[in-house]
Amino acid sequence: MVADAHDLPTFADVVAAAGRLQGRAVVTPVMHSERFDERCNRRVHFKCENLQHVGAFKYRGAMNALLQLARFAAQQSAAGQAVVRVVATHSSGNHGAALARAARELGWRCIVVAPEDASAVKVAAIRAQGAELVACKPGLAARETALAEVVAQTAAVVVHPFDDSRVIAGQGTAALELLAAHPDLQVITAPVGGGGLLSGTALASRSMAPQCRIIGAEPAMADDAARSFHGGVRVGMPGSPPTIADGLRGSIGVRPYALFREHVDDVVTVSEAAIVNAMRIALEDLRLLIEPSSAVPLAAILEGRIGQPGDRIGVIVSGGNVDLSVCPFLAGQKAV
Repeated sequence: MVADAHDLPTFADVVAAAGRLQGRAVVTPVMHSERFDERCNRRVHFKCENLQHVGAFKYRGAMNALLQLARFAAQQSAAGQAVVRVVATHSSGNHGAALARAARELGWRCIVVAPEDASAVKVAAIRAQGAELVACKPGLAARETALAEVVAQTAAVVVHPFDDSRVIAGQGTAALELLAAHPDLQVITAPVGGGGLLSGTALASRSMAPQCRIIGAEPAMADDAARSFHGGVRVGMPGSPPTIADGLRGSIGVRPYALFREHVDDVVTVSEAAIVNAMRIALEDLRLLIEPSSAVPLAAILEGRIGQPGDRIGVIVSGGNVDLSVCPFLAGQKAV
């Protein structure tokens, strides 16, 4: 499948999403730590989406998509057409919880397909937001098959976790806010799973700060985005890679990859040990307990993989939903 240029979101879509989300999404704080700067010899600003509704940036994209669906449904209803107010998705956690919350706020039914290896904390959060859960085997293929069955049974509208232009535009609003506060950034970075966050970030950055380099970071054990970016051909990640960064196990989407090719400057990878170390440093320096996926770009900065000495760097801290029972450094363990 190749993304149609007419189906890709634009900067105007990000701006429109910001308008829709005003008063709904949290304008999360931007933090700075002198100690972290000293560690990496860069000046780093952290956009704390771990403090967003449901503890992750995903609320932005989910609510932006659902608000547009709700408007269309209202138009259908006014025209006397039958309307099914049901949405469905597959998710390892944060997107499912975000869509469930958005659906609950707008009075829609929400069904979430979740893999059996999803974080227990994130699955509990999906349930807490009122979604109906459908379990499936790990891996993108199993998730998509199970979702197709749900749609066939319920006529639900799919809000894909990352390969949806409305979702991508919504995710880009975090970078919009970050760059409004710090327009002089030289580098902006975000973790990469399916690519929705980084592609939305790229749309915002290219228009607001053309001088800014846009760099994605992902686990070396789930490096499909890096291989796709550097190889020039989109490749998937078979099965469910055994990275601690559970939110980044999905394969890069068609639309995100098309936007990567146009706007992103690089995608780098980091080890599992580096991810755990970055989580610990975030807690020590920022007093923030962030989830492994969020720690991936921090790990890349600490290892000197992102930016040059003295650079001003912006980081989208994607989420803070941590399963404390299996958090290695809290248990005194080391990553393998």
